[in-house]
Amino acid sequence: MKKISPPLIRFGDVLSATALLTRLPVPARPDGRAAEAAWAHPVAGLIVGALAALAGALGHWAGLPAPLCALVALAALIAATGALHEDGLADTADGLWGGWTPERRLEIMRDSRIGAYGAIALALSLAARWAALSALYEAGPGAAAAAIAAAAALSRAAMPAMMWALPPARESGMSASVGRVPGGAAILAAALAGAAALALVGWEAPLAALWAAAAAAAAIAVARERIGGHTGDAVGATQQVAEIAVLLSIVA
Repeated sequence: MKKISPPLIRFGDVLSATALLTRLPVPARPDGRAAEAAWAHPVAGLIVGALAALAGALGHWAGLPAPLCALVALAALIAATGALHEDGLADTADGLWGGWTPERRLEIMRDSRIGAYGAIALALSLAARWAALSALYEAGPGAAAAAIAAAAALSRAAMPAMMWALPPARESGMSASVGRVPGGAAILAAALAGAAALALVGWEAPLAALWAAAAAAAAIAVARERIGGHTGDAVGATQQVAEIAVLLSIVA
């Protein structure tokens, strides 16, 4: 009997992706489609980006200067995800550069304590995003809102790309439980994020998407060389570097 392939898209995938990537009160759907639902990661990103853009707009309406509007929007980005990706960035930086073997690097990445590499990476990430958002709010709240949402979508398309390109580096953990993302889901995520970015920031979108892809490719190459695959932390770190790349490309 011919095996029937599961459908590429289900409406519940958006709920699954949002429950996985955010702390928003949506019902989780434990239907075993976490890998297939990765196509919806950019949709979850758009939701997070819209909330951050709204927070920044409220700050602007209240008369806050551009640097403080940027701070409010950045805080909203972090709050909506529970600092999930920031935590991944810090753990990844500590592990990838704090150990001499793949096994030791993975062990360090499991440690909840933050080291020097993680603290530096986190500080640089926050500073880079705040500086970019400050420049965008100087240009106007509309431009900032569009850029925030575009960056949130494009950077979350980088996550399924890593989970498609690399196998899980561990036999346990979040990435192992999710499994390897199908190529179709990763491609659909990239297409959705690209279309959303084009609608939001116009002809700045192709260059922004190119920078996001370059950041993802670099993260994939480093993870392959240092730990032989991906982890949940490495996927979160990829989102962070891709978001920075997109915001800086729009500012430039």
